[in-house]
Amino acid sequence: VTLVGANGAGKTSILRAISGLAQNKSGQILYEGRDITNEAPHRIVSRGISHVPEGRLVFANLSVKENLLLGAYTRTDKAEIATDLEMVYGLFPRLRERMNQVAGTLSGGEQQMLAVGRALMSKGKLMLLDEPSMGLAPILVEEVFRTIVEVRRQGVTILLVEQNANMALAIADRGYVLETGQITLHGKASELMKMDQIKAAYLGN
Repeated sequence: VTLVGANGAGKTSILRAISGLAQNKSGQILYEGRDITNEAPHRIVSRGISHVPEGRLVFANLSVKENLLLGAYTRTDKAEIATDLEMVYGLFPRLRERMNQVAGTLSGGEQQMLAVGRALMSKGKLMLLDEPSMGLAPILVEEVFRTIVEVRRQGVTILLVEQNANMALAIADRGYVLETGQITLHGKASELMKMDQIKAAYLGN
């Protein structure tokens, strides 16, 4: 699922409210039938929701492997953690090659892969992904989006906020258009891409 809208429409605020990084002043956030409004972030993670914030925010002074293991800090199933680490390395062979490298020395694209991999290590069912292509060269953007598709194939549901509406809608099942915090349009992503107002406002057509 992708959220589409201009800067300031409230897309990032929605992700932050879901993950407990921002206080919700009204309404409810329901996940699997349970009210999780304003729960602490660590509780949200334990419920199976991971958040990859805008700007990647890796731990620059820690190694790639240490960053990944921090994603599993709420887990106690050590054997499965090792299995999931191998799964992440399978998804991102470049991270395996650089597992002992300090994260701050990775390229922007590699740091984005690391941030996604760290989120996967939480064993979550829902990933909140905020502006994964921001600041990346076009060739790296394509690589990151291929990764998102592969993560989805692993059975992880993704709520994507992305400035590149063309690419976001192309890989999404459904889309929601936000304007000043309100949903003004929603439907199948493939159908939204055909709408004239969407083309004019967000797709550059």
